[in-house]
Amino acid sequence: MRHQLRDAGLEGYVEVSSAGTGDWHIGETADPRTVAALGRHGYDGSTHRAKQFVAEMFDDNDLIVAMDANNVATLRLLAPAGREGDVRLLRSFDPDADGEDVPDPYYSGAQGFDEALAMVETSCRGLVRWVRDEISHAS
Repeated sequence: MRHQLRDAGLEGYVEVSSAGTGDWHIGETADPRTVAALGRHGYDGSTHRAKQFVAEMFDDNDLIVAMDANNVATLRLLAPAGREGDVRLLRSFDPDADGEDVPDPYYSGAQGFDEALAMVETSCRGLVRWVRDEISHAS
């Protein structure tokens, strides 16, 4: 998302961060297969460290994007009253998505990680368009 925002000239308008809904990987690096898939596509995932999303993060974020429906449900439970709609599925920004979730590639081979990344990239292009529209409507 950061790369696409930069390429669209929008990086100064949006802050991007990443957090999971569980606490089991806090402080750990990304799965080596994720880092390898990112590297094959020109991204550096080596500095990523896992953190957990907590309800207070709604105070600093206008939009919360989740990879799958289970995470959306968890995040909406954490949302303050009236903010549940600020949690969206990433693939909802891809008009050609053939499913709602980005499948977890954990139990697949390298191809699964590449496929998940392709879904994320495509969805992020749609999200960048959405951000651009939101910024232009706010101006």
